[in-house]
Parts: sequence; C-alpha cells; structure tokens
Amino acid sequence: MCDDRTVADNKEYVRGNPLTRRQFGALSAGAGLAMLLPRAANAQAVTESDIDVTTPDGVADSYFVHPSSGAHPGVLIWPDAFGLRPAKRQMAKRLAESGYSVLVVNQYYRSRRAPIVDTTDFGAERETLMPLMGSLNADTQTRDATAFVSFLDSQASVDGNRKMGTMGYCMGGPFTMRTAAAVPDRIGAAASFHGGGLVTDQPDSPHLLVPTMKAHYLFAIAANDDANQPDAKDVLRDAFAQAGLPAEIEVYDGAQHGWCPPDSTVYHEMQAERAWSRLLVLFENALA
Repeated sequence: MCDDRTVADNKEYVRGNPLTRRQFGALSAGAGLAMLLPRAANAQAVTESDIDVTTPDGVADSYFVHPSSGAHPGVLIWPDAFGLRPAKRQMAKRLAESGYSVLVVNQYYRSRRAPIVDTTDFGAERETLMPLMGSLNADTQTRDATAFVSFLDSQASVDGNRKMGTMGYCMGGPFTMRTAAAVPDRIGAAASFHGGGLVTDQPDSPHLLVPTMKAHYLFAIAANDDANQPDAKDVLRDAFAQAGLPAEIEVYDGAQHGWCPPDSTVYHEMQAERAWSRLLVLFENALA
C-alpha cells in the first residue's frame, strides 16, 4: 500500500528510468490516456455515464460504462489511493469494450466528491490522502461492496445469471477480498493489482476471509511490495489452497507499487499489459 517506504522506492525508480519520466510528463501535459491504452480487439460500442449510487452511508459518485446493447457480466472496480479520475474511467471503458458492464466508484464519497487530488504523486498529496484512507475500514468496505453489487444487479445491462467480477488497485486490493467475502454467491472472480494490506497480523486481515469466498483470484504483486513483505504471497497461496480456490499469485519483476494505471509515476507498460491480459483470461474463464 502507499506509504513512506513505497514512496521512497518509487522515487528512486523514477530517477533511474527516463522513459517513465517522459511517459508521466506527457500524461501530465494532457497528451491523452487513450493513446496509452490499446483498444480491445473487436472492441464493442459502449455507453458511459457519471452516476450517483445510494449506499447505507450516503451517495457515491461513480462512473458506469457498459456495452451499448445486451446484458453482460458486471464488474466493480475499486480505485487506488488517488481515487476516481480520468485514468480509472479510461481503464473501465477499455474493460467495457471487451464485454463487461463496469462500475468504478469514488471510495471517499463520505468525505468529498471526485476528483480527490490533482496528481498521482503520493508524497505531494500525502496530507490529503492519509486521512481519507484512514476513514475507511472493514465495515465501510463491506457495506459499500454490498450496495455497489446490488446496484449492478439492478441494471438492465448486467446479466444477473452470470457471476460478477471485482478488481482493485493499491488500497483497492483488500477491498476486492472484502467484496468477494461479503457477496460470495455473486462474485465469481477478483483481481488485486499491487494491492497493499492483503496479509496483516490483525484479526480483520483480508486473507482470513478466503474460506468464505467462492471467487477465482488474480494477485499481481509489485516487486518492491514483495521485497517489503516477502511472506505475503506464500500466506495467500496457502489460504487459497486450503479453501480449494484457484488463485494466480505472481510477483511482476521490475514493476513498482502502482505500476498498472497509465497516469502513475511508475507506470510500466509491458507489465501493465501483461497483468491486463491475465485479468481478461480470469474473467473469461470464471464469470460464467
């Protein structure tokens, strides 16, 4: 998860990687996210909208995008610490073009509407983000997960006869686990990309929820996250093996915490595309 150690790791990575600096500079100058995200082969036409979703705790501003015709598996996206923003909308749209009805939410809706910050430099935005991150816990995540899944199931563009997926980045990784545990009969597949706090020594650690899940899983782990917590991947493997659930758990060499979103300071295109391809395989196989 975003913390002082990963911030230091990522700054060192960016200093030594001129291509990353150029990519991020182009994004910051508004060069266009779509140019960095290849379209799906045979991409479907989609319908997109900014919407408000009612939860037990308020109204969550969100983005909903789905193929323009037919009913499709629903997918709930939990953003990273920087929240709902253009990059997350673009990623959701790309997934919808592959045949999914996708909701990406502002997890901080209790405090403020998106956009939350102006950059994806955690060090620069730390004073804003830390209190917001600290305002969310296992209970809020579970309530939100139930509400967002219910919203998806109420949409004509979502096929209620097929399992639903969820995916999360950074702090969103453990949110996917709480979602899979909160509504196990609906969540058939889940993916965590450079997720933080998946395995802790606390009684509410997300990995302890695995026995209550029915979802097939993808864990795409950042190299520096693995270096900081090398045992986490083994704990996850053991938990899923004991539960009899398929889980692809891999450390992505050369990829730093936060490497997947195209507006990240440490965006790694090759590894981000590989992680995306594994996501599509997971959803195709598990959302039946």
